[in-house]
Amino acid sequence: MSLTVNGPAPARSMLFVPASRPDRIAKAVASAADAVCIDLEDAVAVDDKPAARAHAIRAFLDLDFGPRLRILRINGLDTPFAYRDLIEVVEGAGQNIDLIMLPKAGAREDVCFVDRLLSQLEMHRGLERPIGIEVQIESAAGFLNIREIASASPRLEAIIFGPGDYAASLRMPQTSIGEPDGNDALYGAHRWHAVMHAIVAAGRANNLRCMDGPYAGFNDEAGFERSCRMARVLGFDGKQCIHPKQLAKANEVFSPSAEEVAYAERIVQACEGRGAATLDGKMIDAANFRMSRWVVEQARRIRAR
Repeated sequence: MSLTVNGPAPARSMLFVPASRPDRIAKAVASAADAVCIDLEDAVAVDDKPAARAHAIRAFLDLDFGPRLRILRINGLDTPFAYRDLIEVVEGAGQNIDLIMLPKAGAREDVCFVDRLLSQLEMHRGLERPIGIEVQIESAAGFLNIREIASASPRLEAIIFGPGDYAASLRMPQTSIGEPDGNDALYGAHRWHAVMHAIVAAGRANNLRCMDGPYAGFNDEAGFERSCRMARVLGFDGKQCIHPKQLAKANEVFSPSAEEVAYAERIVQACEGRGAATLDGKMIDAANFRMSRWVVEQARRIRAR
């Protein structure tokens, strides 16, 4: 079940779980996450990667993910592991995988490579449903090439911000992934605004979901909520989570509130069939109508879930 912006519901929360920990995978698929990502990349040590692929296959085959998106994050294309990740896991359980997450996407060609290999695997295994692709923008090259990356394949469904590797790529000092620190205070503004705005613009231009990256301080509830709300006001659809305790807040923040839905419904009613109207002493027009209609539809999809 693939969730695009035209699908049943946006993915408000995505929970990462190491493929090397089958016990945690079972807990993740029973969590409140809208999407579960079984990770073969950063969360798995080099010596554990072959066994982790086998754990991932077994999880996709045996576990009931319910309405959650089923995602596999492969290793980067600059490693000797990525092609084996795709071949082994897709051949073993491709019928139960919704999306492949490609980390450190730096160019259009990266997406095209994954697309072509997936096509070969689907033909070989007789898979009728195509597997989608998500890309992580977490390098200088990815930022500069985001327009081409976002339009590289019809399989592409989402663009994701990776703040940790992005900071490393640009040599920006950072003490903890996704959390503000003294460097942010020194800069005096939102250090990630440019790349996050570019992700949302490229995503909306190509009808893709946009996900914000993780927040390392899973015990910092106030900081995590602020991070979610900042991503939402920039236009993001949801947030990656590294711990189950972050899921409820992510789902709350990236869902329209009852008050937002009620007001959006009033705008839709007031603007229906009109170019402009007045509501509560303010002018509203087609732009208000389009945004409000999306809020109402988003709430409907979440309820349907």
